[in-house]
Amino acid sequence: MLFGILLTLNIIICLALIAVVLLQRSEGGALGMGGGPTGFMSARGAGDLLTKTTWILFSAFLIVSMTLTLLSGRTAASSSITDKLKIDSVDPNSLKLPTPAAPAPAAPVTPDQAVPAPIQAPLPSLNPLLPAAPANAPQQ
Repeated sequence: MLFGILLTLNIIICLALIAVVLLQRSEGGALGMGGGPTGFMSARGAGDLLTKTTWILFSAFLIVSMTLTLLSGRTAASSSITDKLKIDSVDPNSLKLPTPAAPAPAAPVTPDQAVPAPIQAPLPSLNPLLPAAPANAPQQ
């Protein structure tokens, strides 16, 4: 709840800061709206007021932003992705890959047995480190 209130306050301060910066007199006088010398405020007085307001809004924006950063850092630090994986319950011996059996010694080849065996492509699997399931195995 505090995070939502501070975020809303930060957005309001940001919009006010944008408005005050746009009201300031620029070098070319594009959006500056200072009063004339005969008006309520002189151009110098309006510039000082807008400058002070800009600094106050900037300070408030910076403080609220830092507070939001600290609050979000504390909530993110309490839960880690490795804590959610429950790695402690995994048996390391079950992670070892099975060793392939040694090939049988080849018998001498006679000329009538020189035809090579047909090549069978490996079956695709989700994990390339694990052996593929046979084609007739039930899928989960």
